Amino acid sequence: MTNVLEPYGAGNGQRLIVAGGGTGGHLFPGVAVAQAFLARHSHNKVMFINSGRPLDTNVLNRLGWPYKTIPIEGIKHRGAWKQLRALFKIPRAISCSAAILREFAPHVVLGVGGYSAGPVVVAAWLKGIPTALHEQNQLPGLTNRLLRRIVKRVYLTFKDTGRRFNPHKTVITGNPVRDEIIALGDQQPAIKEKRRFDLLLLGGSQGAHAINQAMMEALPLLKDQTELHVVHQTGTEDEADVAKAYAEAGISAQVKAFFNEVAELYLQADLIICRAGATTVAEITAVGRAAVFVPFPHAADDHQTSNAQALVTTGAAEMIAQKDLNGEILAKTILAYMQDRTRLADMAGKAMTLGRPEAALTIVDDLYQLIGR
Repeated sequence: MTNVLEPYGAGNGQRLIVAGGGTGGHLFPGVAVAQAFLARHSHNKVMFINSGRPLDTNVLNRLGWPYKTIPIEGIKHRGAWKQLRALFKIPRAISCSAAILREFAPHVVLGVGGYSAGPVVVAAWLKGIPTALHEQNQLPGLTNRLLRRIVKRVYLTFKDTGRRFNPHKTVITGNPVRDEIIALGDQQPAIKEKRRFDLLLLGGSQGAHAINQAMMEALPLLKDQTELHVVHQTGTEDEADVAKAYAEAGISAQVKAFFNEVAELYLQADLIICRAGATTVAEITAVGRAAVFVPFPHAADDHQTSNAQALVTTGAAEMIAQKDLNGEILAKTILAYMQDRTRLADMAGKAMTLGRPEAALTIVDDLYQLIGR
């Protein structure tokens, strides 16, 4: 796709609304597109709309992005009363979205998934504003399945092998990755201490109890590995227990509930053990790192397994099903990679060939076509 930029600072800018969020997997691709949209023209503006969940507000406040919230709740996997209450909130959420649209007057609206995207995209469609979706996963979520018929464009991370979207509307873009991640793609990690092995464990934005538990069980089997250094994102509930386990095992570790700046952690890691959310997978391929995925088995339609399989098939990653995960298996896996640095380098190289660092720019180019510029 041709990337023809308007002269910087010339003419009037365009306005984009990014709707959705609730998880890092939905929010961070939206941030990546917003970064590319602002870089396109000096007068461009972006507004985020979400339900006000803590992850969304904390990240957007920290990064300095403007946002509005609407009164909306999720419907899936809830009791009958909560589902009914959520359904009754939809009309008001659409009305609130319409009011924000009148105030901000966007030229285009991009839904990035999550239930808060639905009312915003519907309100934009009713007002005749061009709308688009981005689907991060191999298997689309409920919101995007419901909205697919009314939007003008659907941007996909993976090929639509299940034919779930109108092929005349879809563009295969990959998953947008934030500027700070892309910038690391051409960098090399700093020179380490002799033989030091850096292991990074990530459980997504809310942590992963199964990974935390398996790692605590594995620590007694790893306590003699003096060259091992671990950075472990635990989530809030397990942080204290995990930190105590590392201290008792005498293993060098940095343990936190959540790391705001994960980019440098990716760069320093020799091996990453993590969930297989689409954003995590995209960031790992952008940076080029070896990974062992433990997909979250209760994700909608088990989409994390599909995400991981795309890398496993090419030899760029390994996958352990959560039902098979325990301390012994995890310790054996870590030790095997510590003793085979050549395999790690091969996996990292293959991962980087799968990266799509241009995804956000491709989406912005096409959004400009929807706008008619």
